[in-house]
Amino acid sequence: MATFDDVRRLGMELPEAVESTSYGTPALKVRKKGFCRMWGEREHRRDQVFDTEVLVLFCDLEMKAVLLENHPDALFTVPHYDGYGSVLVRLADVDLDDLAEWLEESYRTKAPDTLLRQLDAG
Repeated sequence: MATFDDVRRLGMELPEAVESTSYGTPALKVRKKGFCRMWGEREHRRDQVFDTEVLVLFCDLEMKAVLLENHPDALFTVPHYDGYGSVLVRLADVDLDDLAEWLEESYRTKAPDTLLRQLDAG
C-alpha cells in the first residue's frame, strides 16, 4: 500500500522534480510540466471511484494497454482518459517497487533530454 507521501518521496529523487499542484490537487512537476498528480474529489465523484486514493501517471500511449493488462489490480482508466497516454493508480493496491518504476516512466514522458541524460548517468 502506498500514499502520496511515498509518491512524493520517490518522485523527489528525480532530477529537478518539485512539489506543486495541478487542478487543485497535489502534484509533482519537472520544469513546470506535471508528471503525476492526485485525482481530485470531483473526479472521484464523476467516475464513481470511492475506494482509494488515485494517482494520475503518464505513459507512452502504445504501452498503456500493456500496463493495464499486466497490472489490473493497481492500474485502471476511465473514459475521460481514452486516447491519452495516462493511467490511474490505486495507491492502496500498488507496491513501492512498481510505483517507483511507473513514476520514473511518467517523469521520462515530461522531462527534457538534458535531465534524462542526467538521470541515466546517475
